[in-house]
Amino acid sequence: MGLKFFGRSNTARQSSVDSTGRRPSAVEAMNNARGRQSVNDHAVTGAGEITTRQSIIPVALVTVLFFMWGFAYGLLDVLNKHFQETLHISAAQAAGLQGAYFGAYFIGPLTYSGWIVRKFGYRWTFITGLTIYGIGALLFWPSGVKRAFGGFCGAMFVVGSGLSTLETSANPFIATCGPPKYSELRLNLAQSFQAIGSVVAPILASFVIFKNVHGEDSNSLQSVQWVYLGIACFVFLLAVVFFFAPIPEVTDADIALQSEQTAVETGFVDKPLHKQYTLFWGTAAQFCYVGAQVAIAGYFIHYVVEAKPSLSSADGANLLAVAQGLFAIGRFVASFCMKWIKPRLILLAFMTGIMIFISAAIGTHGNAAIAMLSMVLFFESCIFPTIFTLSLRGLGRHTKRGASFIVASVSGGAVFPVMLGAVADAKNTRIAMCVPLGGFIIAYSFPIYLNLFKAKELDAFTEVRTGIDAPVASDKVVDLFNEKDLESGKGQVVKAEEVQANKV
Repeated sequence: MGLKFFGRSNTARQSSVDSTGRRPSAVEAMNNARGRQSVNDHAVTGAGEITTRQSIIPVALVTVLFFMWGFAYGLLDVLNKHFQETLHISAAQAAGLQGAYFGAYFIGPLTYSGWIVRKFGYRWTFITGLTIYGIGALLFWPSGVKRAFGGFCGAMFVVGSGLSTLETSANPFIATCGPPKYSELRLNLAQSFQAIGSVVAPILASFVIFKNVHGEDSNSLQSVQWVYLGIACFVFLLAVVFFFAPIPEVTDADIALQSEQTAVETGFVDKPLHKQYTLFWGTAAQFCYVGAQVAIAGYFIHYVVEAKPSLSSADGANLLAVAQGLFAIGRFVASFCMKWIKPRLILLAFMTGIMIFISAAIGTHGNAAIAMLSMVLFFESCIFPTIFTLSLRGLGRHTKRGASFIVASVSGGAVFPVMLGAVADAKNTRIAMCVPLGGFIIAYSFPIYLNLFKAKELDAFTEVRTGIDAPVASDKVVDLFNEKDLESGKGQVVKAEEVQANKV
């Protein structure tokens, strides 16, 4: 089956066929993956039928990016404490780093990041994000020389801008590069390495970077400068790697065609963006979930010290590392389970676990309380990537734009920690955990909605054989798209002979 989308003029139409009128295959998409020119998002490339084997190398390369922003996120809490001691600022002021980092997520995906990925494709979005990340890392050097916390916040905002650009492209790329059947499994597995980065960063900071640094040591900020200089060099090198790497471009047209081809199994119906209610519900759930997750991680040490006063902040940091280890393990467990269990059921089960253990953490004290909160991190593990992929199911031509909305919802991480901190100052950290509980309650509504009203449709996607079975031979077809009609969703089947007859 082919799709022809009519636009303002015949000259605006973008053809995706060769001289024989044949639609590109997945093999051709992989052969063209080393091309470094931008790809028209309205042309079929054949990448919508990429197999698991064909996707291994590009998915592995992009997974490196997940580790990187896990590492950057893992350094945030360490830097907060470090700046408090070195620059004599309050905990509230130090939280400005989180505000700068997550604030960038609200701006980038809805403006320049989303536009770049739709206009120039995944490769150039990866390169742009890495370049911005590298520039932000370099800005830590002059900030350290001037001992300016505002400068560090500005640098962290640039770093967050780069990482949000990477997430705007990396998450949907992993979700769509390969058989749709394994979309949730791929993203959860890739995000597992993000969790590993979050564990490695604070350990490396404590035992290597800041090992011999204390208080107002003259080398205190220099250690930060050198760390981010090293990150900048690595990031710029990685941008060069992505310039030459085989990155298949899964375009809006590819996803639109894939959705049409699987409509019999999934019941797919093309709808305008404003009627994609599952997307917007998922975005709201993601905003509340991420905000709650970041708030818990940011105040985990405070909670530990209050729950068991005999423990020090250093003990709390070690216990946080253990909890983050559970988080990483949880992602691998969820990825493994998704091979046999429906993703919607795993999301519901893990969200239920969160609700049980966060409630227990609020109502207990001592070692039991610490154990309960640690288990919350275990069950948090798969929530973000699973909400992400389930929210994208059935979006078709709106997939990239929808991904921008969901990535922007990560900005919830700039909101909830502030509210938790205010309650902690007024009461205590244990009571303040009611703030993330409220966020989790809102997020919990999403898997309930999916399981009650979207189960049949979502289960059908897990049975789709695109990218698994060999494509069925069909009549020669031409797939023509342009921006106006890709946006409107108007299309019709057109055989190659008809195209020649109409001199398209």
